[in-house]
Amino acid sequence: MNELVSIIIPTYNTEKFIRATLESVQNQSYQNWEAILVDDASTDQTVAIIAEFARNDNRIKFFQLAKNSGNGFARNVALEKATGKYIAYLDADDLWFPEKLEKQIWFLKANNLPFTFSFYDCIDEEGNDLNRRVEAPLKLTYKQLFYCNYVGNLTAIYDTAYFGKITLPASQKRQDWRLWLTILKQIKTTRPVAEPLAFYRIRKDSISSSKFKLIKHNFGVYRGFHGYNFVFSLLLMTRFLFTQLVIKPRYIKNK
Repeated sequence: MNELVSIIIPTYNTEKFIRATLESVQNQSYQNWEAILVDDASTDQTVAIIAEFARNDNRIKFFQLAKNSGNGFARNVALEKATGKYIAYLDADDLWFPEKLEKQIWFLKANNLPFTFSFYDCIDEEGNDLNRRVEAPLKLTYKQLFYCNYVGNLTAIYDTAYFGKITLPASQKRQDWRLWLTILKQIKTTRPVAEPLAFYRIRKDSISSSKFKLIKHNFGVYRGFHGYNFVFSLLLMTRFLFTQLVIKPRYIKNK
């Protein structure tokens, strides 16, 4: 159980958080990893902080984009550089528990799964625990994922020996959900590690903080990614909203 894990981390103006994020990677009990960071033309001190880490740890690979091209583009560039058997995702403001990779890789192998994710806890911008835990169905099907994204990007990991490296058009919004849908459409079901393995940072300026934008981009998944017509996409959005407002809250609990 010592295959290389490639950790995909796009960055943009995250000077406040990136140090803690990288330290959470370095503190992994599973040490055979490469962290591939692609900076999307930051204008703060993000680049300087990453460069410092890269100088002191050759597992940290750092690339810069000449112009701001979006999170999806940066992810795709990082994926091109990846050489690991496993691909894991981590945003530049989130944190991993120390045994995150070790537990997930053991879980993949023990259950013969090519893709898994985990529960996660929530923190605020200052790193304070919000006493909120996000769980998921213990057997996640494509149909369930179709109506709601139960997979936290910071917890997902997949096996390239099964899927290859999966890229999506960089212009697409909700790229993470589209990626999990692509995977689940192929394997039909998966299971999460039924414990929290990461901290998701809730920021005031994040896309998830704007419910209107979230609804708009989710509609775009049905309309653009799946190719359904306008009316049918609206009908699907009613089911999505029911799932989001009634079903998913059952998986969000106080610790």
